[in-house]
Amino acid sequence: MADAPLFAFEHVSVDGAQRPRLQDVSIVVPGRGVTAIAGPSGAGKSTLLRCCNRLEAPSDGVVRYRGEDVAARDPLLHRREVGMVFQQPVVFPGTVADNLRVADPQAGRERLAELLRRAALDPDVYLERDASTLSGGEAQRACLARTLATDPKVVLADEPTSALDETATAELERLMRSLADDGVPVLLVTHNEPQLQRLADHVIRLDEGHLTSTAERPRG
Repeated sequence: MADAPLFAFEHVSVDGAQRPRLQDVSIVVPGRGVTAIAGPSGAGKSTLLRCCNRLEAPSDGVVRYRGEDVAARDPLLHRREVGMVFQQPVVFPGTVADNLRVADPQAGRERLAELLRRAALDPDVYLERDASTLSGGEAQRACLARTLATDPKVVLADEPTSALDETATAELERLMRSLADDGVPVLLVTHNEPQLQRLADHVIRLDEGHLTSTAERPRG
């Protein structure tokens, strides 16, 4: 459905061991820019994000992606279209090129080089680099390149800069902004208010599993 919102949560709840992680959340996520999901620890931010990618399933309610019930979509195809970058980068044994081919086994060298350039990594330096030798910031950018290998229409990012230094954080923020400006919407979980101020076009705030507010905000 071309005119449907990117994601729509309709009275979504997700059970937890001690209390619900999400409680009757209804929200529409716009299909452009950077949407920040903010709130204190335990607010339900990551749970909401993971519902977008079928890594969590609602106990009640419906999550829709462009008008379609996420639960009705093929999970592998959905995750290729809705890519995700996790808090801790996970690299596999082998070279950076081997890692990218996990997502795109048929990719040739020029395609791999293009993906690394999009993630601000020099292919001449990194393509044949042993992935286990990457720094935290390099590994996170390589994981972003791997996510981009499926040509996602949306990128979800779960506190991707929380373990990075200031320089690596600034680089990853620039990359996420670039994706959004190129027409690939980004949903970013963050507890970092300055980061939210720098990046977010839209803000969803949660607390103890409840939606507390939504807002659009001008940048700059």
